[in-house]
Amino acid sequence: MGVGGSFWDLLKPYARHEGAGYLRGRRVAVDLSFWVVSHSAAIRARSPHARLPHLRTLFFRTLSLFSKMGAFPVFVVDGQPSPLKSQARAARFFRGSGMDLAALPEAEANADSPVQPRNAKFTRYVEDCVELLEYLGMPVLRAKGEGEALCAQLNNQGHVDACITSDSDAFLFGAKTVIKVLRSNCKEPFECYNMADIESGLGLKRKQMVAMALLVGSDHDLHGVPGFGPETALRFVQLFDEDNVLAKLYEIGKGVYPFIEGVSAPSIDDLPSPSTKSLPRARSPHCSHCGHPGNKKNHIKDGCNFCLVDSLEHCVEKPAGFICECPSCDKARNLKAQRRNENWQIKVCKRIAAETNFPNEEIIKLYLSDDNLDNENGVPLLTWNKPDMEVLVNFLSFKQNWEPAYIRQRMLPMLSTIYLREMASSQSKSFLLYDQYKFHSIQRIKIRYGHPYYLVKWKRVTRSMISNDSPSKQTELEGKNEKVVVLDGDDEVVFSDEEEEPTMISQSTELLDEPDVPQVLDDDKNYFLLTDEDIELVNAAFPDEAQRFQEEQRLKEAKSRARKSKLNVAGFETPKGPRPSGVQLSIKEFYRSKKGLGGDSGKDGSRKSSDVDLSKNLPKSVRRRLLFD
Repeated sequence: MGVGGSFWDLLKPYARHEGAGYLRGRRVAVDLSFWVVSHSAAIRARSPHARLPHLRTLFFRTLSLFSKMGAFPVFVVDGQPSPLKSQARAARFFRGSGMDLAALPEAEANADSPVQPRNAKFTRYVEDCVELLEYLGMPVLRAKGEGEALCAQLNNQGHVDACITSDSDAFLFGAKTVIKVLRSNCKEPFECYNMADIESGLGLKRKQMVAMALLVGSDHDLHGVPGFGPETALRFVQLFDEDNVLAKLYEIGKGVYPFIEGVSAPSIDDLPSPSTKSLPRARSPHCSHCGHPGNKKNHIKDGCNFCLVDSLEHCVEKPAGFICECPSCDKARNLKAQRRNENWQIKVCKRIAAETNFPNEEIIKLYLSDDNLDNENGVPLLTWNKPDMEVLVNFLSFKQNWEPAYIRQRMLPMLSTIYLREMASSQSKSFLLYDQYKFHSIQRIKIRYGHPYYLVKWKRVTRSMISNDSPSKQTELEGKNEKVVVLDGDDEVVFSDEEEEPTMISQSTELLDEPDVPQVLDDDKNYFLLTDEDIELVNAAFPDEAQRFQEEQRLKEAKSRARKSKLNVAGFETPKGPRPSGVQLSIKEFYRSKKGLGGDSGKDGSRKSSDVDLSKNLPKSVRRRLLFD
């Protein structure tokens, strides 16, 4: 949730729409709880009988974020929940249970209240996800409290470039760049919010957003101040700069009116009600007929100096919606607007002063704290290790009931990305992908989800390609016209000519963010894999092969342009000799033939005009048919 009300709608006009390549090479902090809750719910909505959707979603989404989008994810786990958030957690439980929120008991926000432990089932889900991430080699950090708070701290201190969370209070914790919703399998760009854009658009900074959360409400204070929505809170906090806004809230909470400086600042209780103070008369008399300064009697007698036109002696009747622009009217309008603004300020200050214990110092300290890591030594060095394939296969085989070959096949995009990064940095000790495949060539450029990729061809270099463990099994596979591709050791993936997915997988593969399955080619002598790889990464890892492919592309484009230019030149030339029937004439040839029908026939046997009766009495369709024959 974050800040209450429609806070995201207030920020939406300043969101940037970024494509899939925005995160390439960037470090991003991921709020793990947000992924577990939101996307597992989406999986269950589509497939109610899905097995452990939190692991399923995390596995495919991490692969897509790492390999397809090229990001370096850092996962953040929630720590001990704050006592201030107990009521928000209870409200979330009531909503999830279908209970009426009116029955929600009132709870006073107090940091000294006993902490209620998190849901045991959700905690077990999170621990399963952490175990899976460790097997994938992803860095995992544990927060003291809220996960979005640590994500924001990492972003503020420069450890990561962006945060992925739907909690809007990440800005209050200090985040600079927040990605609200990320769908890697969607062609539509995702929303990316930068604090610099919000500051330039709305004039809001971190402490002003904290003040808005105190007024509107947040996860730590659901109710806020009655009568305050995002628009009203925004208008109020814009009256103060970032350095003074919280101090002014303290003054208002003590009953001091903040808009009069000095020792003579009155108490809010002593301020007059907006309706008791009358507006002084600042506008001079105006004519009721034309609306200009003066009166109607004098205008009828002497005329109006503002609306004399030609020979008119009297004033002109004012049109509908007439507004006088004289100095006295401008002054009156300014005084009226000033009084309206003062009345509004008194009204909102009285609302704030009526709240007890406002503002809550514990909430302010929570938002402005920069100590959110559950580690006394500070932020550790972030490293991305290679996946532990054997342990990972055993883990997912047990938890998800997946076949080992299916897991290894889905891991290939991530392994190829790691391999290319190592080759680009000259840290690879092996010249083979997965110890089996060697870089062969670049096939073409492929556009996927609006982003260009290289379609890379990998050649298998091991001797054993087809499993010969059982002759009966080999005969059965040949009878079904299937291919067996060995990916690792004794495991094998069975492909059918009619299906692209492995036949031993019974679960539906229509998953959120599931990466594309590598294509398998078999030319009866060698086995090849086709994977989609980042262009810049391939250029850095294999510069010679990439340069050769680019030269071939340039030659193909040059030949294509030359062939098109020849066709264009040939189209403008008049062909010699009789044109074969059924060929459409060019525009010049058409008018030339039409002109020839009107004159005498020549030696070439062209038809004379007398041969064609173009009488106007004939129907138009008949004349057209006779003319063009």
